[in-house]
Amino acid sequence: MLNERDTVVAEHDFESVRGSIDATGLENAVSTMSDVGAVGHRVVHGGRRFPDSVRIDAGVVRYLRTITDLAPLHLPASLTAISEMGRLLPGTPAIACFDTAFHSTMPAAASTYAIPKAWRTRFGIRRYGFHGFSHAYAARRTAELLDRPEANLRVVTCHLGAGASLAAVMGGRSVDTTMGFTPLEGLVMATRSGTVDPGMALWVQKHARLTGAKVMDTLDRRSGLLALAGTGDMREVLKAARSGDEDARLAFDVYVHRLRSLIAGMAAAMGGADAIAFTGGVGENAPAVRAAAVAGLRFLGVEIDRTLNRKVAKGTDADISRAGSTVRTVVIRAREDVEVAREVRRILSASR
Repeated sequence: MLNERDTVVAEHDFESVRGSIDATGLENAVSTMSDVGAVGHRVVHGGRRFPDSVRIDAGVVRYLRTITDLAPLHLPASLTAISEMGRLLPGTPAIACFDTAFHSTMPAAASTYAIPKAWRTRFGIRRYGFHGFSHAYAARRTAELLDRPEANLRVVTCHLGAGASLAAVMGGRSVDTTMGFTPLEGLVMATRSGTVDPGMALWVQKHARLTGAKVMDTLDRRSGLLALAGTGDMREVLKAARSGDEDARLAFDVYVHRLRSLIAGMAAAMGGADAIAFTGGVGENAPAVRAAAVAGLRFLGVEIDRTLNRKVAKGTDADISRAGSTVRTVVIRAREDVEVAREVRRILSASR
């Protein structure tokens, strides 16, 4: 729970297992909060109907139920939370804030797949992008940290966690990102493959006689670092790699190779970059990942100070750039809660 100054005044974390939540725990948590003026729900996907945050009503919920297959790990949990909070706080305004909304500003060249028009128009297939709140906050906070106007800043934001994506944020607006129609595209992640040749997936489906659901589950939940190193936890991958584990070393190298190439791609989408921002669990807490990523980006003017990189205090924002570096490198604490709160205020103000 945040107050009007974006200060956390109450906080409770809940695990969601296949769309279910601890209803009793949620009720107990809400009972400790006073003067709740509105509820903001971070919802991973707005589909083609909602390119912006929206006040929740029965129609919004009905539509979200029709698109759960676009984000089967996340949308069911969001719908459960919306239902439970509506029961616990009846009459309190509730806003659905979509992770995809931030990327609705991408130009057609970045959001369009080269597939038949019939697919694009009938099914609304396009590159939506995700982690919008994290990218929005990281870009805005980078401008503050560097004391630069956000309107004139080109930032490659790197949200690196269990799920991971990059965004090209120019003047505070997303102009490209690495995730697409679903969160499966782009970087190598904890359990997701990231971008793979679709022909390969179809070939395996045919020759291994797999269902489409099985292929999707494998790429979404049984690939990525988990498939290469036996664990999706980057801390464990790094530990094993340092101990000489060849699978872990390969996993790290594959992860960094994709990360470097896509950071360069995001910079190209903006005609260059002024800053690179690392955020998320891995981005904030894995100096080795940051160092390896930027080591291959010196041609862009990116260099970091090794000491500053190693000594970033947990939960803080820091500029880790080497003196004289033309592209700044920063570490930003993820604050998606702040962005959701900003969206709730904006939507409620607009409806008055």
